[in-house]
Amino acid sequence: MTELQRILAALRRDGLDVESVEDGALVREGDSSVALFVEDAEDGGVLVRLHLDLNLYVDEEALMDVLMGVNLMNQNLDYGSLVLDPLETDDDEDGPGSPLGLDESVTFAVLGRSVLWLPTLDETELMRLREHLTRFEREVSDAVERTLHGERGLRA
Repeated sequence: MTELQRILAALRRDGLDVESVEDGALVREGDSSVALFVEDAEDGGVLVRLHLDLNLYVDEEALMDVLMGVNLMNQNLDYGSLVLDPLETDDDEDGPGSPLGLDESVTFAVLGRSVLWLPTLDETELMRLREHLTRFEREVSDAVERTLHGERGLRA
């Protein structure tokens, strides 16, 4: 059994909805899905990488304001961070990276990311992963929700 398979089996035993995908898994927590990827760590053990797609997209014109907001939110997060990833366009479409080279604005996706090192895959470490996964999803989602629906909402 690979490290990923062992982790997924443990998460399923804990009652989580887990679906294997190409090189990782999707873990459904409430209304969201956290992508989980596992790789060997240089010092032994494994690194578990978590990605939470927040379905928020930012146009390049609002980037400076959004970056300030993301930096402020990241100061209060313990279990992950928010990042902006540029969205790639298809080569067949007009826009950045297109064969036509049209000068259109770039769109960024707001993502939650976290990395956890597990020195072993014993029961204690797998419980620590479960706690980290749950708190990561809740913390990032709550921070974004408060910001978007609070008095001083993030405008993008």
